[in-house]
Amino acid sequence: MPVTTTAAVIEAPGAPFTLQQVELDAPRPDEVLVRMTAAGLCHTDLSVQAGYIPFALPGVLGHEGAGVVEAVGSAVTRVAPGDSVAISFTSCGRCGQCRAGHPAYCGSWVPANMFNGGVRPDGSATISRGGAGLGGRFFGQSSFSAMAIADERSVVKVDSDLPPHLVAPLGCGIQTGAGTVLNILRPRPGGTIAVFGTGAVGLAAVAVAALNPLSAVIAVDRVDSRLDLAIELGATHRVNAEADDVAKVIAEITGGAGLDYAIDTTASMTVLRTAVEALGTFGSVAAIGAAPLGTELTLDYTGLLVGRSVVGVTEGDSDPESFIPLLASLHRQGRFPLDKIVKTYPFRDINQAAADARKGETIKPVLLFDAV
Repeated sequence: MPVTTTAAVIEAPGAPFTLQQVELDAPRPDEVLVRMTAAGLCHTDLSVQAGYIPFALPGVLGHEGAGVVEAVGSAVTRVAPGDSVAISFTSCGRCGQCRAGHPAYCGSWVPANMFNGGVRPDGSATISRGGAGLGGRFFGQSSFSAMAIADERSVVKVDSDLPPHLVAPLGCGIQTGAGTVLNILRPRPGGTIAVFGTGAVGLAAVAVAALNPLSAVIAVDRVDSRLDLAIELGATHRVNAEADDVAKVIAEITGGAGLDYAIDTTASMTVLRTAVEALGTFGSVAAIGAAPLGTELTLDYTGLLVGRSVVGVTEGDSDPESFIPLLASLHRQGRFPLDKIVKTYPFRDINQAAADARKGETIKPVLLFDAV
């Protein structure tokens, strides 16, 4: 049976979130109905709201969910009613990339998660308002809603005692930063790495990089408070891009050899070029920021001939079903202190959370659904 619930709806690009009553379709055989307990607010949500990334609007965003399963479709085997879950991106599970353990590079990833018209593949809507369909299925979930319909491939069972406000951001931003280090760059012992941009994604990368036996973990940002937190999370060096000559400082730290690894979270082409030029021989930079569609990067071609490489990364090349529990385990062990970067807001204060994130006053806003 359809379910009536409260969701944060965006009417058009640039419009605020407004809490409204919506109707959810009954779960299909491969779908799960989740009662939301928390949802992270990610830069990608803000980019869609601002109109930088197209999505079917009016619609419901949200792609870092945490909650409890209320009902499952007839073909669902991953979870059962009563299970606590994290909700991440969706994937087909059938293509070569999915079968090889790389669902973040699923052949249908882009249309399935973002450019899907806000509907199921058959054109039906998961969310409606007054009988008219709304854009939904954002990353297979649209979790800015007190109840949400999620694809089975999006849900990951987690221990019920894990705090929902720490589970939620594992669905996208945190696994992107951590996965880029562990799954893509895989730094060798004694190497050097710099993380450009110390928001939630960058700080996750710093914290995980610090678990490796590296000679230098360098945090680069313009905000001193974030650089302080990066040091607290394990960075060995901090560089204030506002006050310091970034290239010069990195050269000094690396003894002129250049970086072995770099991560750009900013999606600024100027910053990304700086990261590339700071690489040493065989150095690699991972580009993981969300830039507007059509953004182009200009590089010195000759500078690449010493073995430098640039790799684009989606979701940290993570398989959420195994990677999210790993990150949760690292947090339990005290080796991945997620609580240091999260600030919670009641769901009704979603616009304040978004404003604080844009201004940089909050690193990782997480919405709580205790009171709508």
